[in-house]
Amino acid sequence: MTGTRITALDVTRGFAVMGILAMNIIAFAWPEPVYMTPMAGGGSNITDVTAWAVNYMLIDSKMRGLFSMLFGASALLVMDRADAAGRNIARTHIARMAVLGLFGLLHYYLIWWGDILFLYAACGMLLLMLRNWSVRALAITGAVLIALQALFYGSALLAIRLAHDGGAASVAKEYDRFVGQFTAGSTQFAEQMLVYRGDYAAILYHRFIEHGTQPFAGVAQFGAETLGLMLIGMALFKSGLLGGAWPIGRLMTWCGRCLALGIIANLALLVWQVATGLDAWVVATSTIVWSVPFDVVMSIGYVALFMLLAQRFAESAIIARVAATGRAAFTNYLGTSVVMTSLFYGYGLGLFGEVSRAACYLFVLGAWALMLLWSKPWLERYAYGPMEWLWRSLARWQLQPIRSHA
Repeated sequence: MTGTRITALDVTRGFAVMGILAMNIIAFAWPEPVYMTPMAGGGSNITDVTAWAVNYMLIDSKMRGLFSMLFGASALLVMDRADAAGRNIARTHIARMAVLGLFGLLHYYLIWWGDILFLYAACGMLLLMLRNWSVRALAITGAVLIALQALFYGSALLAIRLAHDGGAASVAKEYDRFVGQFTAGSTQFAEQMLVYRGDYAAILYHRFIEHGTQPFAGVAQFGAETLGLMLIGMALFKSGLLGGAWPIGRLMTWCGRCLALGIIANLALLVWQVATGLDAWVVATSTIVWSVPFDVVMSIGYVALFMLLAQRFAESAIIARVAATGRAAFTNYLGTSVVMTSLFYGYGLGLFGEVSRAACYLFVLGAWALMLLWSKPWLERYAYGPMEWLWRSLARWQLQPIRSHA
């Protein structure tokens, strides 16, 4: 039974790391404003708008929420295992988070600006104090933290909009700057096109000197929501959902209800955005404020869906490969950053800003194929993925055996 539960969690993690790439691909291939709206890159043709709409409806924020929930569940699992093995729980957890934070900083400064590992490590440190909380306490606290962050951003954006509409001259410039970054030809768009089409030295300068504090600022900007999602993940693990203990019927019910509610709500928000001609303020608030509760619900729905698939198709060859992809999720996450930046940045093939939004997903399909192809054969010979082994060895201050005993 334990093996089945772990496999189901690996399957869900495998789907999540694949989904994270589908969410991040535009951030690899285009300047940051294009991630939120196709209007920022001038890509307003029907194909690109459709690709953006599908991403908004099914992927954006939902996969990040799923990944964060899984991180919380996995951290709790590791702490429980350390306790069962007689190891010091605090030392085990803090060492893992410290090493992960180091990986995150290296990832941000040397590879890609969209790192989440440092944010996860910083928020993850707090999980140690909360591991013994009840399912109810974890879920409520997580929901409150997520709501507080959405309320903070929503209040700020609404205040700027109301002041602007009311004719406040002092706010007009700030509002125009905010809206301007999501339109074609913005200063931010042009700056990032220049930087990421350049050489590696220019990119390093941009990250180290011009945006050197971004990983730390990101903790302040997104820490409440991220911690909240992790707590919900811990609650889902304790409840049995992420432990593989729920029967198929219950999984189907939760999957259907959560995904239906989230899709209907996000469809309404999508219609509003399109009706306004993808107005920058409407798109921004729909993405980072109004859709937040429904994105969390959809993330839970995806948990139920992937756990359902893991049980229903436990003997499937493709599910076995997805499970292996999940066991090597850390390696696959970092590996896709290396591959995608090498394809799009100036020091690689230089495709940055050249591939249409819709065509970017062809790169996603190729990367998915690579993940599914390499992970299973590797884990048939070795106990861990390469980066999982390094993380484990550094956290324990000792090289770990990597050969599989299976």
